[in-house]
Amino acid sequence: MALATKPLHPQFAAEASGIDLRRAPDAVTVRAVEAAMDQFGVLVFRGQPLTEDEQIAFAGAFGPLDIGLNKATRSSPQRYKYSETIDISNVDGEGAVYGREHRKIVSNIANQLWHSDSSFQQPAARYSMLHAVVCPPKGGETEYADLRAAYDALPADLKAEIAGLKCEHYALHSRIWLGEAYSEAEKNALPPVEWPLLRVHPGSGRKVLWVGIHATHIKGMVLAEGRMLLADLLEHATQRDFVYRHTWRPGDLVIWDNRCVLHRGRRFDLSQRRELRRTTTEDREAA
Repeated sequence: MALATKPLHPQFAAEASGIDLRRAPDAVTVRAVEAAMDQFGVLVFRGQPLTEDEQIAFAGAFGPLDIGLNKATRSSPQRYKYSETIDISNVDGEGAVYGREHRKIVSNIANQLWHSDSSFQQPAARYSMLHAVVCPPKGGETEYADLRAAYDALPADLKAEIAGLKCEHYALHSRIWLGEAYSEAEKNALPPVEWPLLRVHPGSGRKVLWVGIHATHIKGMVLAEGRMLLADLLEHATQRDFVYRHTWRPGDLVIWDNRCVLHRGRRFDLSQRRELRRTTTEDREAA
């Protein structure tokens, strides 16, 4: 069967079917998925229970895999076979739920802030692929915001104002804001990088409002003024008209394009198990 898509939102996001993710995709399938991603930014695959090996093989067909924040916190114990498998869960290696004060819980809570994976490094991330293993009975959804539609909806004077502006993005900005402490080695493992506020999505050619919680300040602007502008732009980009909310079922795999989509997890009872696995590809196209 060929890849088929059904839109889930007026602006972006689609449910995808017709391919078996347990098999590493051939070149034709890769091109079909990439074309759908350029159009929709988010693809939702239902009923695709994957092993870690299968998820790694599927993701690897779309480019080199990124370990993201694990570059700064790799001393933390890992539950998975591959360092490229990013553990989005609240359980330890024995399957016990972490206590609320554990660093892993802080990481889970930080994921509830709007962000683009690995915008704090160059190259940043291209696709993220999140697979649901265990879902809590309530909450824990993931929301996605379309940064292309957000840019299109900006007034002309604001588009002109942000053209040429650059932001600094830093990996641990959100975690430190939430009260987590890090060693100097961890803080320096991923130094800040600069990105323009206005980017062009390489797949679709559309302009993108490049904001998110990893952006610490606007270069050349007074700190307070720049942070308020970033807050206003993020509020604009994440209004309901630009947001798709995904309610997880075990076996779901959702792919999103970090170059044009923000995402955040939603609150859930932290005493309930929630286990998801993420694989992420590096972006070798955009600057």
